[in-house]
Amino acid sequence: MKTMTQILTAASAAIFATNALAEPIVVGSALPAVEQVNQDGKPVKLGEVGAAGYLLVYFYPKADTPGCTKQACSLRDSYAKLKEKGVLIYGVSMDKAAAQKAFQDKYKLPFDLLADSDGKVVAAFGVPAAVGFAKRQAFLFKDAKLVWSDLTASTEKQADDVMAFLATQ
Repeated sequence: MKTMTQILTAASAAIFATNALAEPIVVGSALPAVEQVNQDGKPVKLGEVGAAGYLLVYFYPKADTPGCTKQACSLRDSYAKLKEKGVLIYGVSMDKAAAQKAFQDKYKLPFDLLADSDGKVVAAFGVPAAVGFAKRQAFLFKDAKLVWSDLTASTEKQADDVMAFLATQ
């Protein structure tokens, strides 16, 4: 049993290490002009919605799982404050639109969730992913330029981290 666990751990690490070679976008980078459908199946063009003002794009592994729920609810609970600062929010996972819709409805999330089941958005941002799960990361743009990123994004403190950055602006 110990050997099987070691094999699975090594295989998982190899999968993530291979995809981890993707370079994440860096501060100063332009907002990727990528399009994906939201939880309602409607197309969202990130390059257009983030052309002016603040845009937070955060990635999470799987809808309606404990850490991902904490991350989303952190942003939900601070939504009014973030909106006052002019922040538009999009959550992204590799789930299908139906799973995103159920997640949004269950937790009353006031922002769109992109259903990146083909990995277009994940790839455009350089977010590591393996077997249908994106790594938890967050990117804040102002006027379509990356001004802040968190490559080890928090769960329950995601909104606090964004607000702390905004307080320095």
